[in-house]
Amino acid sequence: MKKTLLSLAAVAALAFGAQEAKAQSPQRAAIGVVFDGTKHADLWGVQYKQSIGGANNGQAQVMFDDHVVAIGADWQHARPFRGAAGLGWYAGIGAQATFFDIGDNYTAISLRPQLGLEFKIPSAPIGFHADWKPDWQLNHGSDFHASTFSFGIKYTLR
Repeated sequence: MKKTLLSLAAVAALAFGAQEAKAQSPQRAAIGVVFDGTKHADLWGVQYKQSIGGANNGQAQVMFDDHVVAIGADWQHARPFRGAAGLGWYAGIGAQATFFDIGDNYTAISLRPQLGLEFKIPSAPIGFHADWKPDWQLNHGSDFHASTFSFGIKYTLR
């Protein structure tokens, strides 16, 4: 009986939390430009962000530099700061494939954890983000680079 009551309480708390997060999501979909400074290249590209329910977002990006193309997808858990309209934080993780056409062509597969801030202008469909996005390369001699950051500007679609 105790386990059943605890399970019901946990489900109720999760349901309430999901509804609360849904009510606080500042944007449901956005598209914009992104800069991602990595060890290998200074990548510029296009980024699309989509709410996938509650405080969860999916994000995809395609970025370019000389002889480099990177494609990535991220999951983010986003929360607003209380009392700061439009300002929030997020944490998440993503995967990225970076294709190099420099001398010996190769593809780097990386995990990209992230921790960042996002600001959506409350009276306009414009948002900005800046995050710390380390790069943990899983192949070609597995390597970790903590000094990678990204920032961007997005237009809110809805």
